[in-house]
Amino acid sequence: MKNRPFSKLVFVIVIAIVGAFTLNSCGSKGKQEAAAPSLEITEIDESVLQDVKTAERIFYSLPSPLESAMLIKSAGARFDADFLNSTDAVSRYSTNRDMALNLGIYTCDLSFSSLYDQTQLVIEYMSAAKKMADGLGILDAINEETINRLEENVNNREVIMDIVSETFLNSNSYLEENEQPAIASIVLVGAWVEGLYIATQLVDAEEFDSNKLVGRIIDQKLSVGIMLKLLEDNNDHPAVGPMIDQMNELKAVFDKIKISTTKITPEIDEETNTTVLRSEVTTDLTFEVFVELGEKVAEIRNSYVN
Repeated sequence: MKNRPFSKLVFVIVIAIVGAFTLNSCGSKGKQEAAAPSLEITEIDESVLQDVKTAERIFYSLPSPLESAMLIKSAGARFDADFLNSTDAVSRYSTNRDMALNLGIYTCDLSFSSLYDQTQLVIEYMSAAKKMADGLGILDAINEETINRLEENVNNREVIMDIVSETFLNSNSYLEENEQPAIASIVLVGAWVEGLYIATQLVDAEEFDSNKLVGRIIDQKLSVGIMLKLLEDNNDHPAVGPMIDQMNELKAVFDKIKISTTKITPEIDEETNTTVLRSEVTTDLTFEVFVELGEKVAEIRNSYVN
């Protein structure tokens, strides 16, 4: 298998950061009571170090399904179930490719529903994700205990978010540990494309210039390159080749967007007596290119769900 250390490190870092993200978002802003434990490394291979750097770059530029949903909600977007993949479509997915893609897609839809307190949809999407996981032979990634725990805490958003994160990470970890990195990559691609699809669909043409979601979408210009790398590393799987072609087409549209950053300058915040580093990011994204991007994302996403 290709690039095994790289794949494992990606998921180790995702697990660690998602845990930290959950604590930071739910905890208080008080001072830490104890110092973080130190990590002593006595010896490290240069290739492993390079893999760590690559994994870190992937994590920071590639949102998980839950993070994608958080980005969408933080931009003030409304909830619209019409943009999610119907759970009625579950019976259509019988190949490993289709089940892997839609495990990612349903996990993203589950995340989106949970953040907007759509309790019935949360249960339906968890059940749909379970069927995809069962079809892929992902033992215990989503079991009856998970479903029961979800139903018992259906009104507790914090617990639901924990369950969503666990579900996604457990699925990918199982695939990695059982020598199926290509399937794990396909799951990630499905989740990422679904998040991007929902975001592009929620941008109103009349609010294009002021919509915060547009900036979040532009941020994915780097992520599409990460996706390509992920797929290319697993090109020995027969389902991956066509997906690489689609991702290259999407990248070609993203490449039309130019991003420029001004020089970082320090500013003194007199109220807090702290120095803040500021830099202005500008893009030349036109509405026409945005429409083209949305159409390409929809085309790819629809090929995954139909």
